Amino acid sequence: MTSRRQPVDLRTLGYVVVGGALGVFARAVLLAPVDDAAAVPWLTLAVNVVGSFLLGVVVGVLAERHPHARPFLGTGVLGGFTTYSALAVQTAGWLAAPWAALALAAASVLLGALAAFAGLLAGRGLAGRPAAVPEPGEAE
Repeated sequence: MTSRRQPVDLRTLGYVVVGGALGVFARAVLLAPVDDAAAVPWLTLAVNVVGSFLLGVVVGVLAERHPHARPFLGTGVLGGFTTYSALAVQTAGWLAAPWAALALAAASVLLGALAAFAGLLAGRGLAGRPAAVPEPGEAE
């Protein structure tokens, strides 16, 4: 069986690139003034949890509508705003204190997933759609 590649929509790609730049800028504005290196991992955790919640809202509100808004806001802005790589490096830097590193990593995954779920429910409510979340693989 051969798979067919869909061509890249350059306009959508442009929206993602511009949105990503805006998201990275927003994160930098929030984190740049922080002088305390010990606070940065916790601020990264907070940024990732807030970003997960907002991504849930975007997905819940937009669903399959607005074909350029979702890639701009979700993949672009919020993809640039949140940062798994910084979290991974910060967690690895704490390996001398393995319980703290494990707590940071677990909190990031658990709180991020819960925030995304809450955002999805909030977004669906804002859009006037049923709050029920479809099963994985089920069409919205």
